[in-house]
Amino acid sequence: MNPRHSEIVQLVNQQKRVMVSELSVYTGVSEVTIRQDLNQLEKEGYLKRVHGAAMSLQSDDLRDRMAVRFDAKQKLAERAAQLVKFAETVIIEGGSANALLAQVLAARGDVTIITPSAYIAHLIRHSKANIILLGGVYQHQGESLVGSLTTLCIEHIHFSSAFLGIDGYHQDTGFTSRDMMRADVAKAILAKKRRNIVLTDASKFGQIFPTSLGNGQEISVLVTNKDAPQHDIDVLRTQGVEIFLE
Repeated sequence: MNPRHSEIVQLVNQQKRVMVSELSVYTGVSEVTIRQDLNQLEKEGYLKRVHGAAMSLQSDDLRDRMAVRFDAKQKLAERAAQLVKFAETVIIEGGSANALLAQVLAARGDVTIITPSAYIAHLIRHSKANIILLGGVYQHQGESLVGSLTTLCIEHIHFSSAFLGIDGYHQDTGFTSRDMMRADVAKAILAKKRRNIVLTDASKFGQIFPTSLGNGQEISVLVTNKDAPQHDIDVLRTQGVEIFLE
């Protein structure tokens, strides 16, 4: 990595999201050159490109994460919505693809949506869907509610399907999360032993984060892209996971 690329990566990781114009001023090169740099750095796995900007891979801001591979995530959300029956009650834990799913389900108007995500609740606030926002400690950047109050709410509320957000999957670790507090919420959902559905784009495969969310035997359904690694798909199928490739 050359010195300019190092400067770009450092700045993006510090600020989480930086506009191309800002990077151009900071490094003293043209915006065209910056875009070429960002394309290369994204290809090498150092950051993510979004419209007019670069985003840290560690960002918890759902607005930023929804912009990454938006079209692919929208297709996954629409496919996952087909799994939800008329007038069903579901819990949507969080994640960018799941936020898009919440929009699709809310537009139907017949689904009751439970969520510990203040962002998701706000996103669908103008819909006719029944929305139940769980209590807890508010995480400012991710806009999620976490902690013992959130898990207590989950223990005393009922739903038939759960949609879980994940940050990584590897055969050695199963599904993992970068956020321990959100992982505790996901584990409380898994403990209800309902139909647990993971909705994720294929970029999460092969990544490992600190906190385990359980193995494939605790997951009922996976909805992901057709370009997900075939060997991972095969392993999950042997564990009894129903796979939908979009």
